[in-house]
Amino acid sequence: MDLLLNTLDNGIRLVHYRIPGLVAHCGLIINTGSRDETVPEHGIAHFIEHMLFKGTKKRKAYHILSRLEDVGGELNAYTTKEETAIHASFLKEDYERAIELISDISFNSVFPEKEIEKEKDVVIEEINSYLDNPSELIFDDFEELIFSNQPIGRNILGTPDSVKSFSQKSIKSFISKNYNTSQMVFCSVGNIADEKILKLFRLNFENIVTEKQTEKINRSWLYKPASVTKKMNTYQNHCIMGNLAYDLKDNRRMGMFLLNNILGGQGLNSRLNLSLREKHGFAYNVESSYSPYNDTGIFSIYFGTDSQYLNKSIAIALIELGKLRNTKLGTIQLSKAKSQIKGYLARGYENHESLMLSLGKSLLIFNKIDSIEDLCNKIDAVTASELLETANDIFNPEKLSTLIYK
Repeated sequence: MDLLLNTLDNGIRLVHYRIPGLVAHCGLIINTGSRDETVPEHGIAHFIEHMLFKGTKKRKAYHILSRLEDVGGELNAYTTKEETAIHASFLKEDYERAIELISDISFNSVFPEKEIEKEKDVVIEEINSYLDNPSELIFDDFEELIFSNQPIGRNILGTPDSVKSFSQKSIKSFISKNYNTSQMVFCSVGNIADEKILKLFRLNFENIVTEKQTEKINRSWLYKPASVTKKMNTYQNHCIMGNLAYDLKDNRRMGMFLLNNILGGQGLNSRLNLSLREKHGFAYNVESSYSPYNDTGIFSIYFGTDSQYLNKSIAIALIELGKLRNTKLGTIQLSKAKSQIKGYLARGYENHESLMLSLGKSLLIFNKIDSIEDLCNKIDAVTASELLETANDIFNPEKLSTLIYK
């Protein structure tokens, strides 16, 4: 993969991948998310993401929304527990328009008080909508159970009370503390010459004032397994069980991805889907997930089922975990598992918007980018013995926590 890399004096980094095509994608990824919030700031990183669209020193909200929409492009943003991203997709001839707009809203937003008050209602409605969806809400509640009394365990949206407390002063204070230029990456994919990208990158970002770097603190996680049942008056019972898992820089991470995919990944041939859905018909939605963070990670199994099948479904899930803990994968099984995840990886590289964000996140976290060949080699290097050891570590039933909505 022939990548263009560059770093400005203020610390903002660039990664650009030139590919053929009519459409280009670019974005700014900032190494700040909801885990960087204090208790009174709960939800402010996500709120700021909303407010970036509400006006800059030279643009009203309407002009921000129309700048790319008028030429068939799209401007978007998202907030996670560890990052904030502002990104766009557009025709390649509108690249200058897109990069200038992203720079403008990222560094020149003025956060009008009237817009802040209006957006509070919007975000509170988003929170209420989320509370009405138990199959999504249970994941946040589970992380709060796993990471009890830790910022990373709090949900991203905040609470109605915390959102109501936000002001222009608190927004600017959070940005000043956390939006550091040394923790930003501008990522780009499209048929744009390297020379032009460098020129536009410097034009739009080199005059941004250097912010003092705030050191990211790695924490020691005190985890105690717990089982909680909540009365939610839902038609289905919802169940999630899981454990702490490996962080982003742990060498066992690739094996964990493989195990998660075998157990309950996106394939319809995952073990949980075949057992809970196809064989027994106990569940429509069933999945497992593995989310690595900077200094920790979380593994979970989720399914929704009728109340009469809840205990049977839990027992089947534990049986599947036990199989991976007690039986080493055979040569053919391991080969199929590796081929499947490499196929998913290759498909992801063909989604150029996803690729753009992936390149940026890799540079932000690891300060390097592995090619697809490098990643496939890492997958191939995982052994059946390593998977068995990982399964016994993470899938140990004595370490699992469980949350049930009834």
